[in-house]
Amino acid sequence: MKLYDKIVEQIRKDIADGKYKPGEKIPAEPELMQLYGVGRSTIREAIKTLAISGILKVQQGSGTFVNNNFQAVGIEQRLRRADFDDINATRSLLEKEIVKLATEKHTEANILEMERNLELRKQAIKTENPEECAEADIAFHVAIADACANPVLSDLYQSFVLIMRNFFSARDTQGIGYFAMNHHLHEDLLKAIKSRKPNLSQKAFQKILDNNY
Repeated sequence: MKLYDKIVEQIRKDIADGKYKPGEKIPAEPELMQLYGVGRSTIREAIKTLAISGILKVQQGSGTFVNNNFQAVGIEQRLRRADFDDINATRSLLEKEIVKLATEKHTEANILEMERNLELRKQAIKTENPEECAEADIAFHVAIADACANPVLSDLYQSFVLIMRNFFSARDTQGIGYFAMNHHLHEDLLKAIKSRKPNLSQKAFQKILDNNY
């Protein structure tokens, strides 16, 4: 487990224990560095991870706050204890519906966010950086979830984010090749979502699933 992952777990535990309450601003970076005994880059990675997973919300100029939807922490803890095959099957069913809704309801801003993360994924493949590629891949799928215009589905999907990250970490031994081989499938999915034709996007997503995501 990487150092920032340990800090993620510590902050999540502090939130679950009520040290940081929903809607409350957490301490600034210097204080967090002192509290957890780590450097600035580790704190920033931990905050980024928690923000992507929907537990924290970063507001430029105001600070970082605990998301009011903090109950997802408990769900993630239960997912960690579950069998991965069960988790993966459930996530796939959930994401199929998300892709369908995102195809029908996305905005131009949603598409721009998907394009941005897909480009980051592509650049990470070129520079052979699997960690950055995994982050961009997750952010791409989170952007699709945000586009489905159903906050319940979107929040539920966030519960799988950290589990997905651990799954990608376990594949690090395969290098960047795994991401490179299926990048074109992600590009096809984005094109299908843009088309606003759910049947096309469902087929494109199924191809990703058939290639072990």
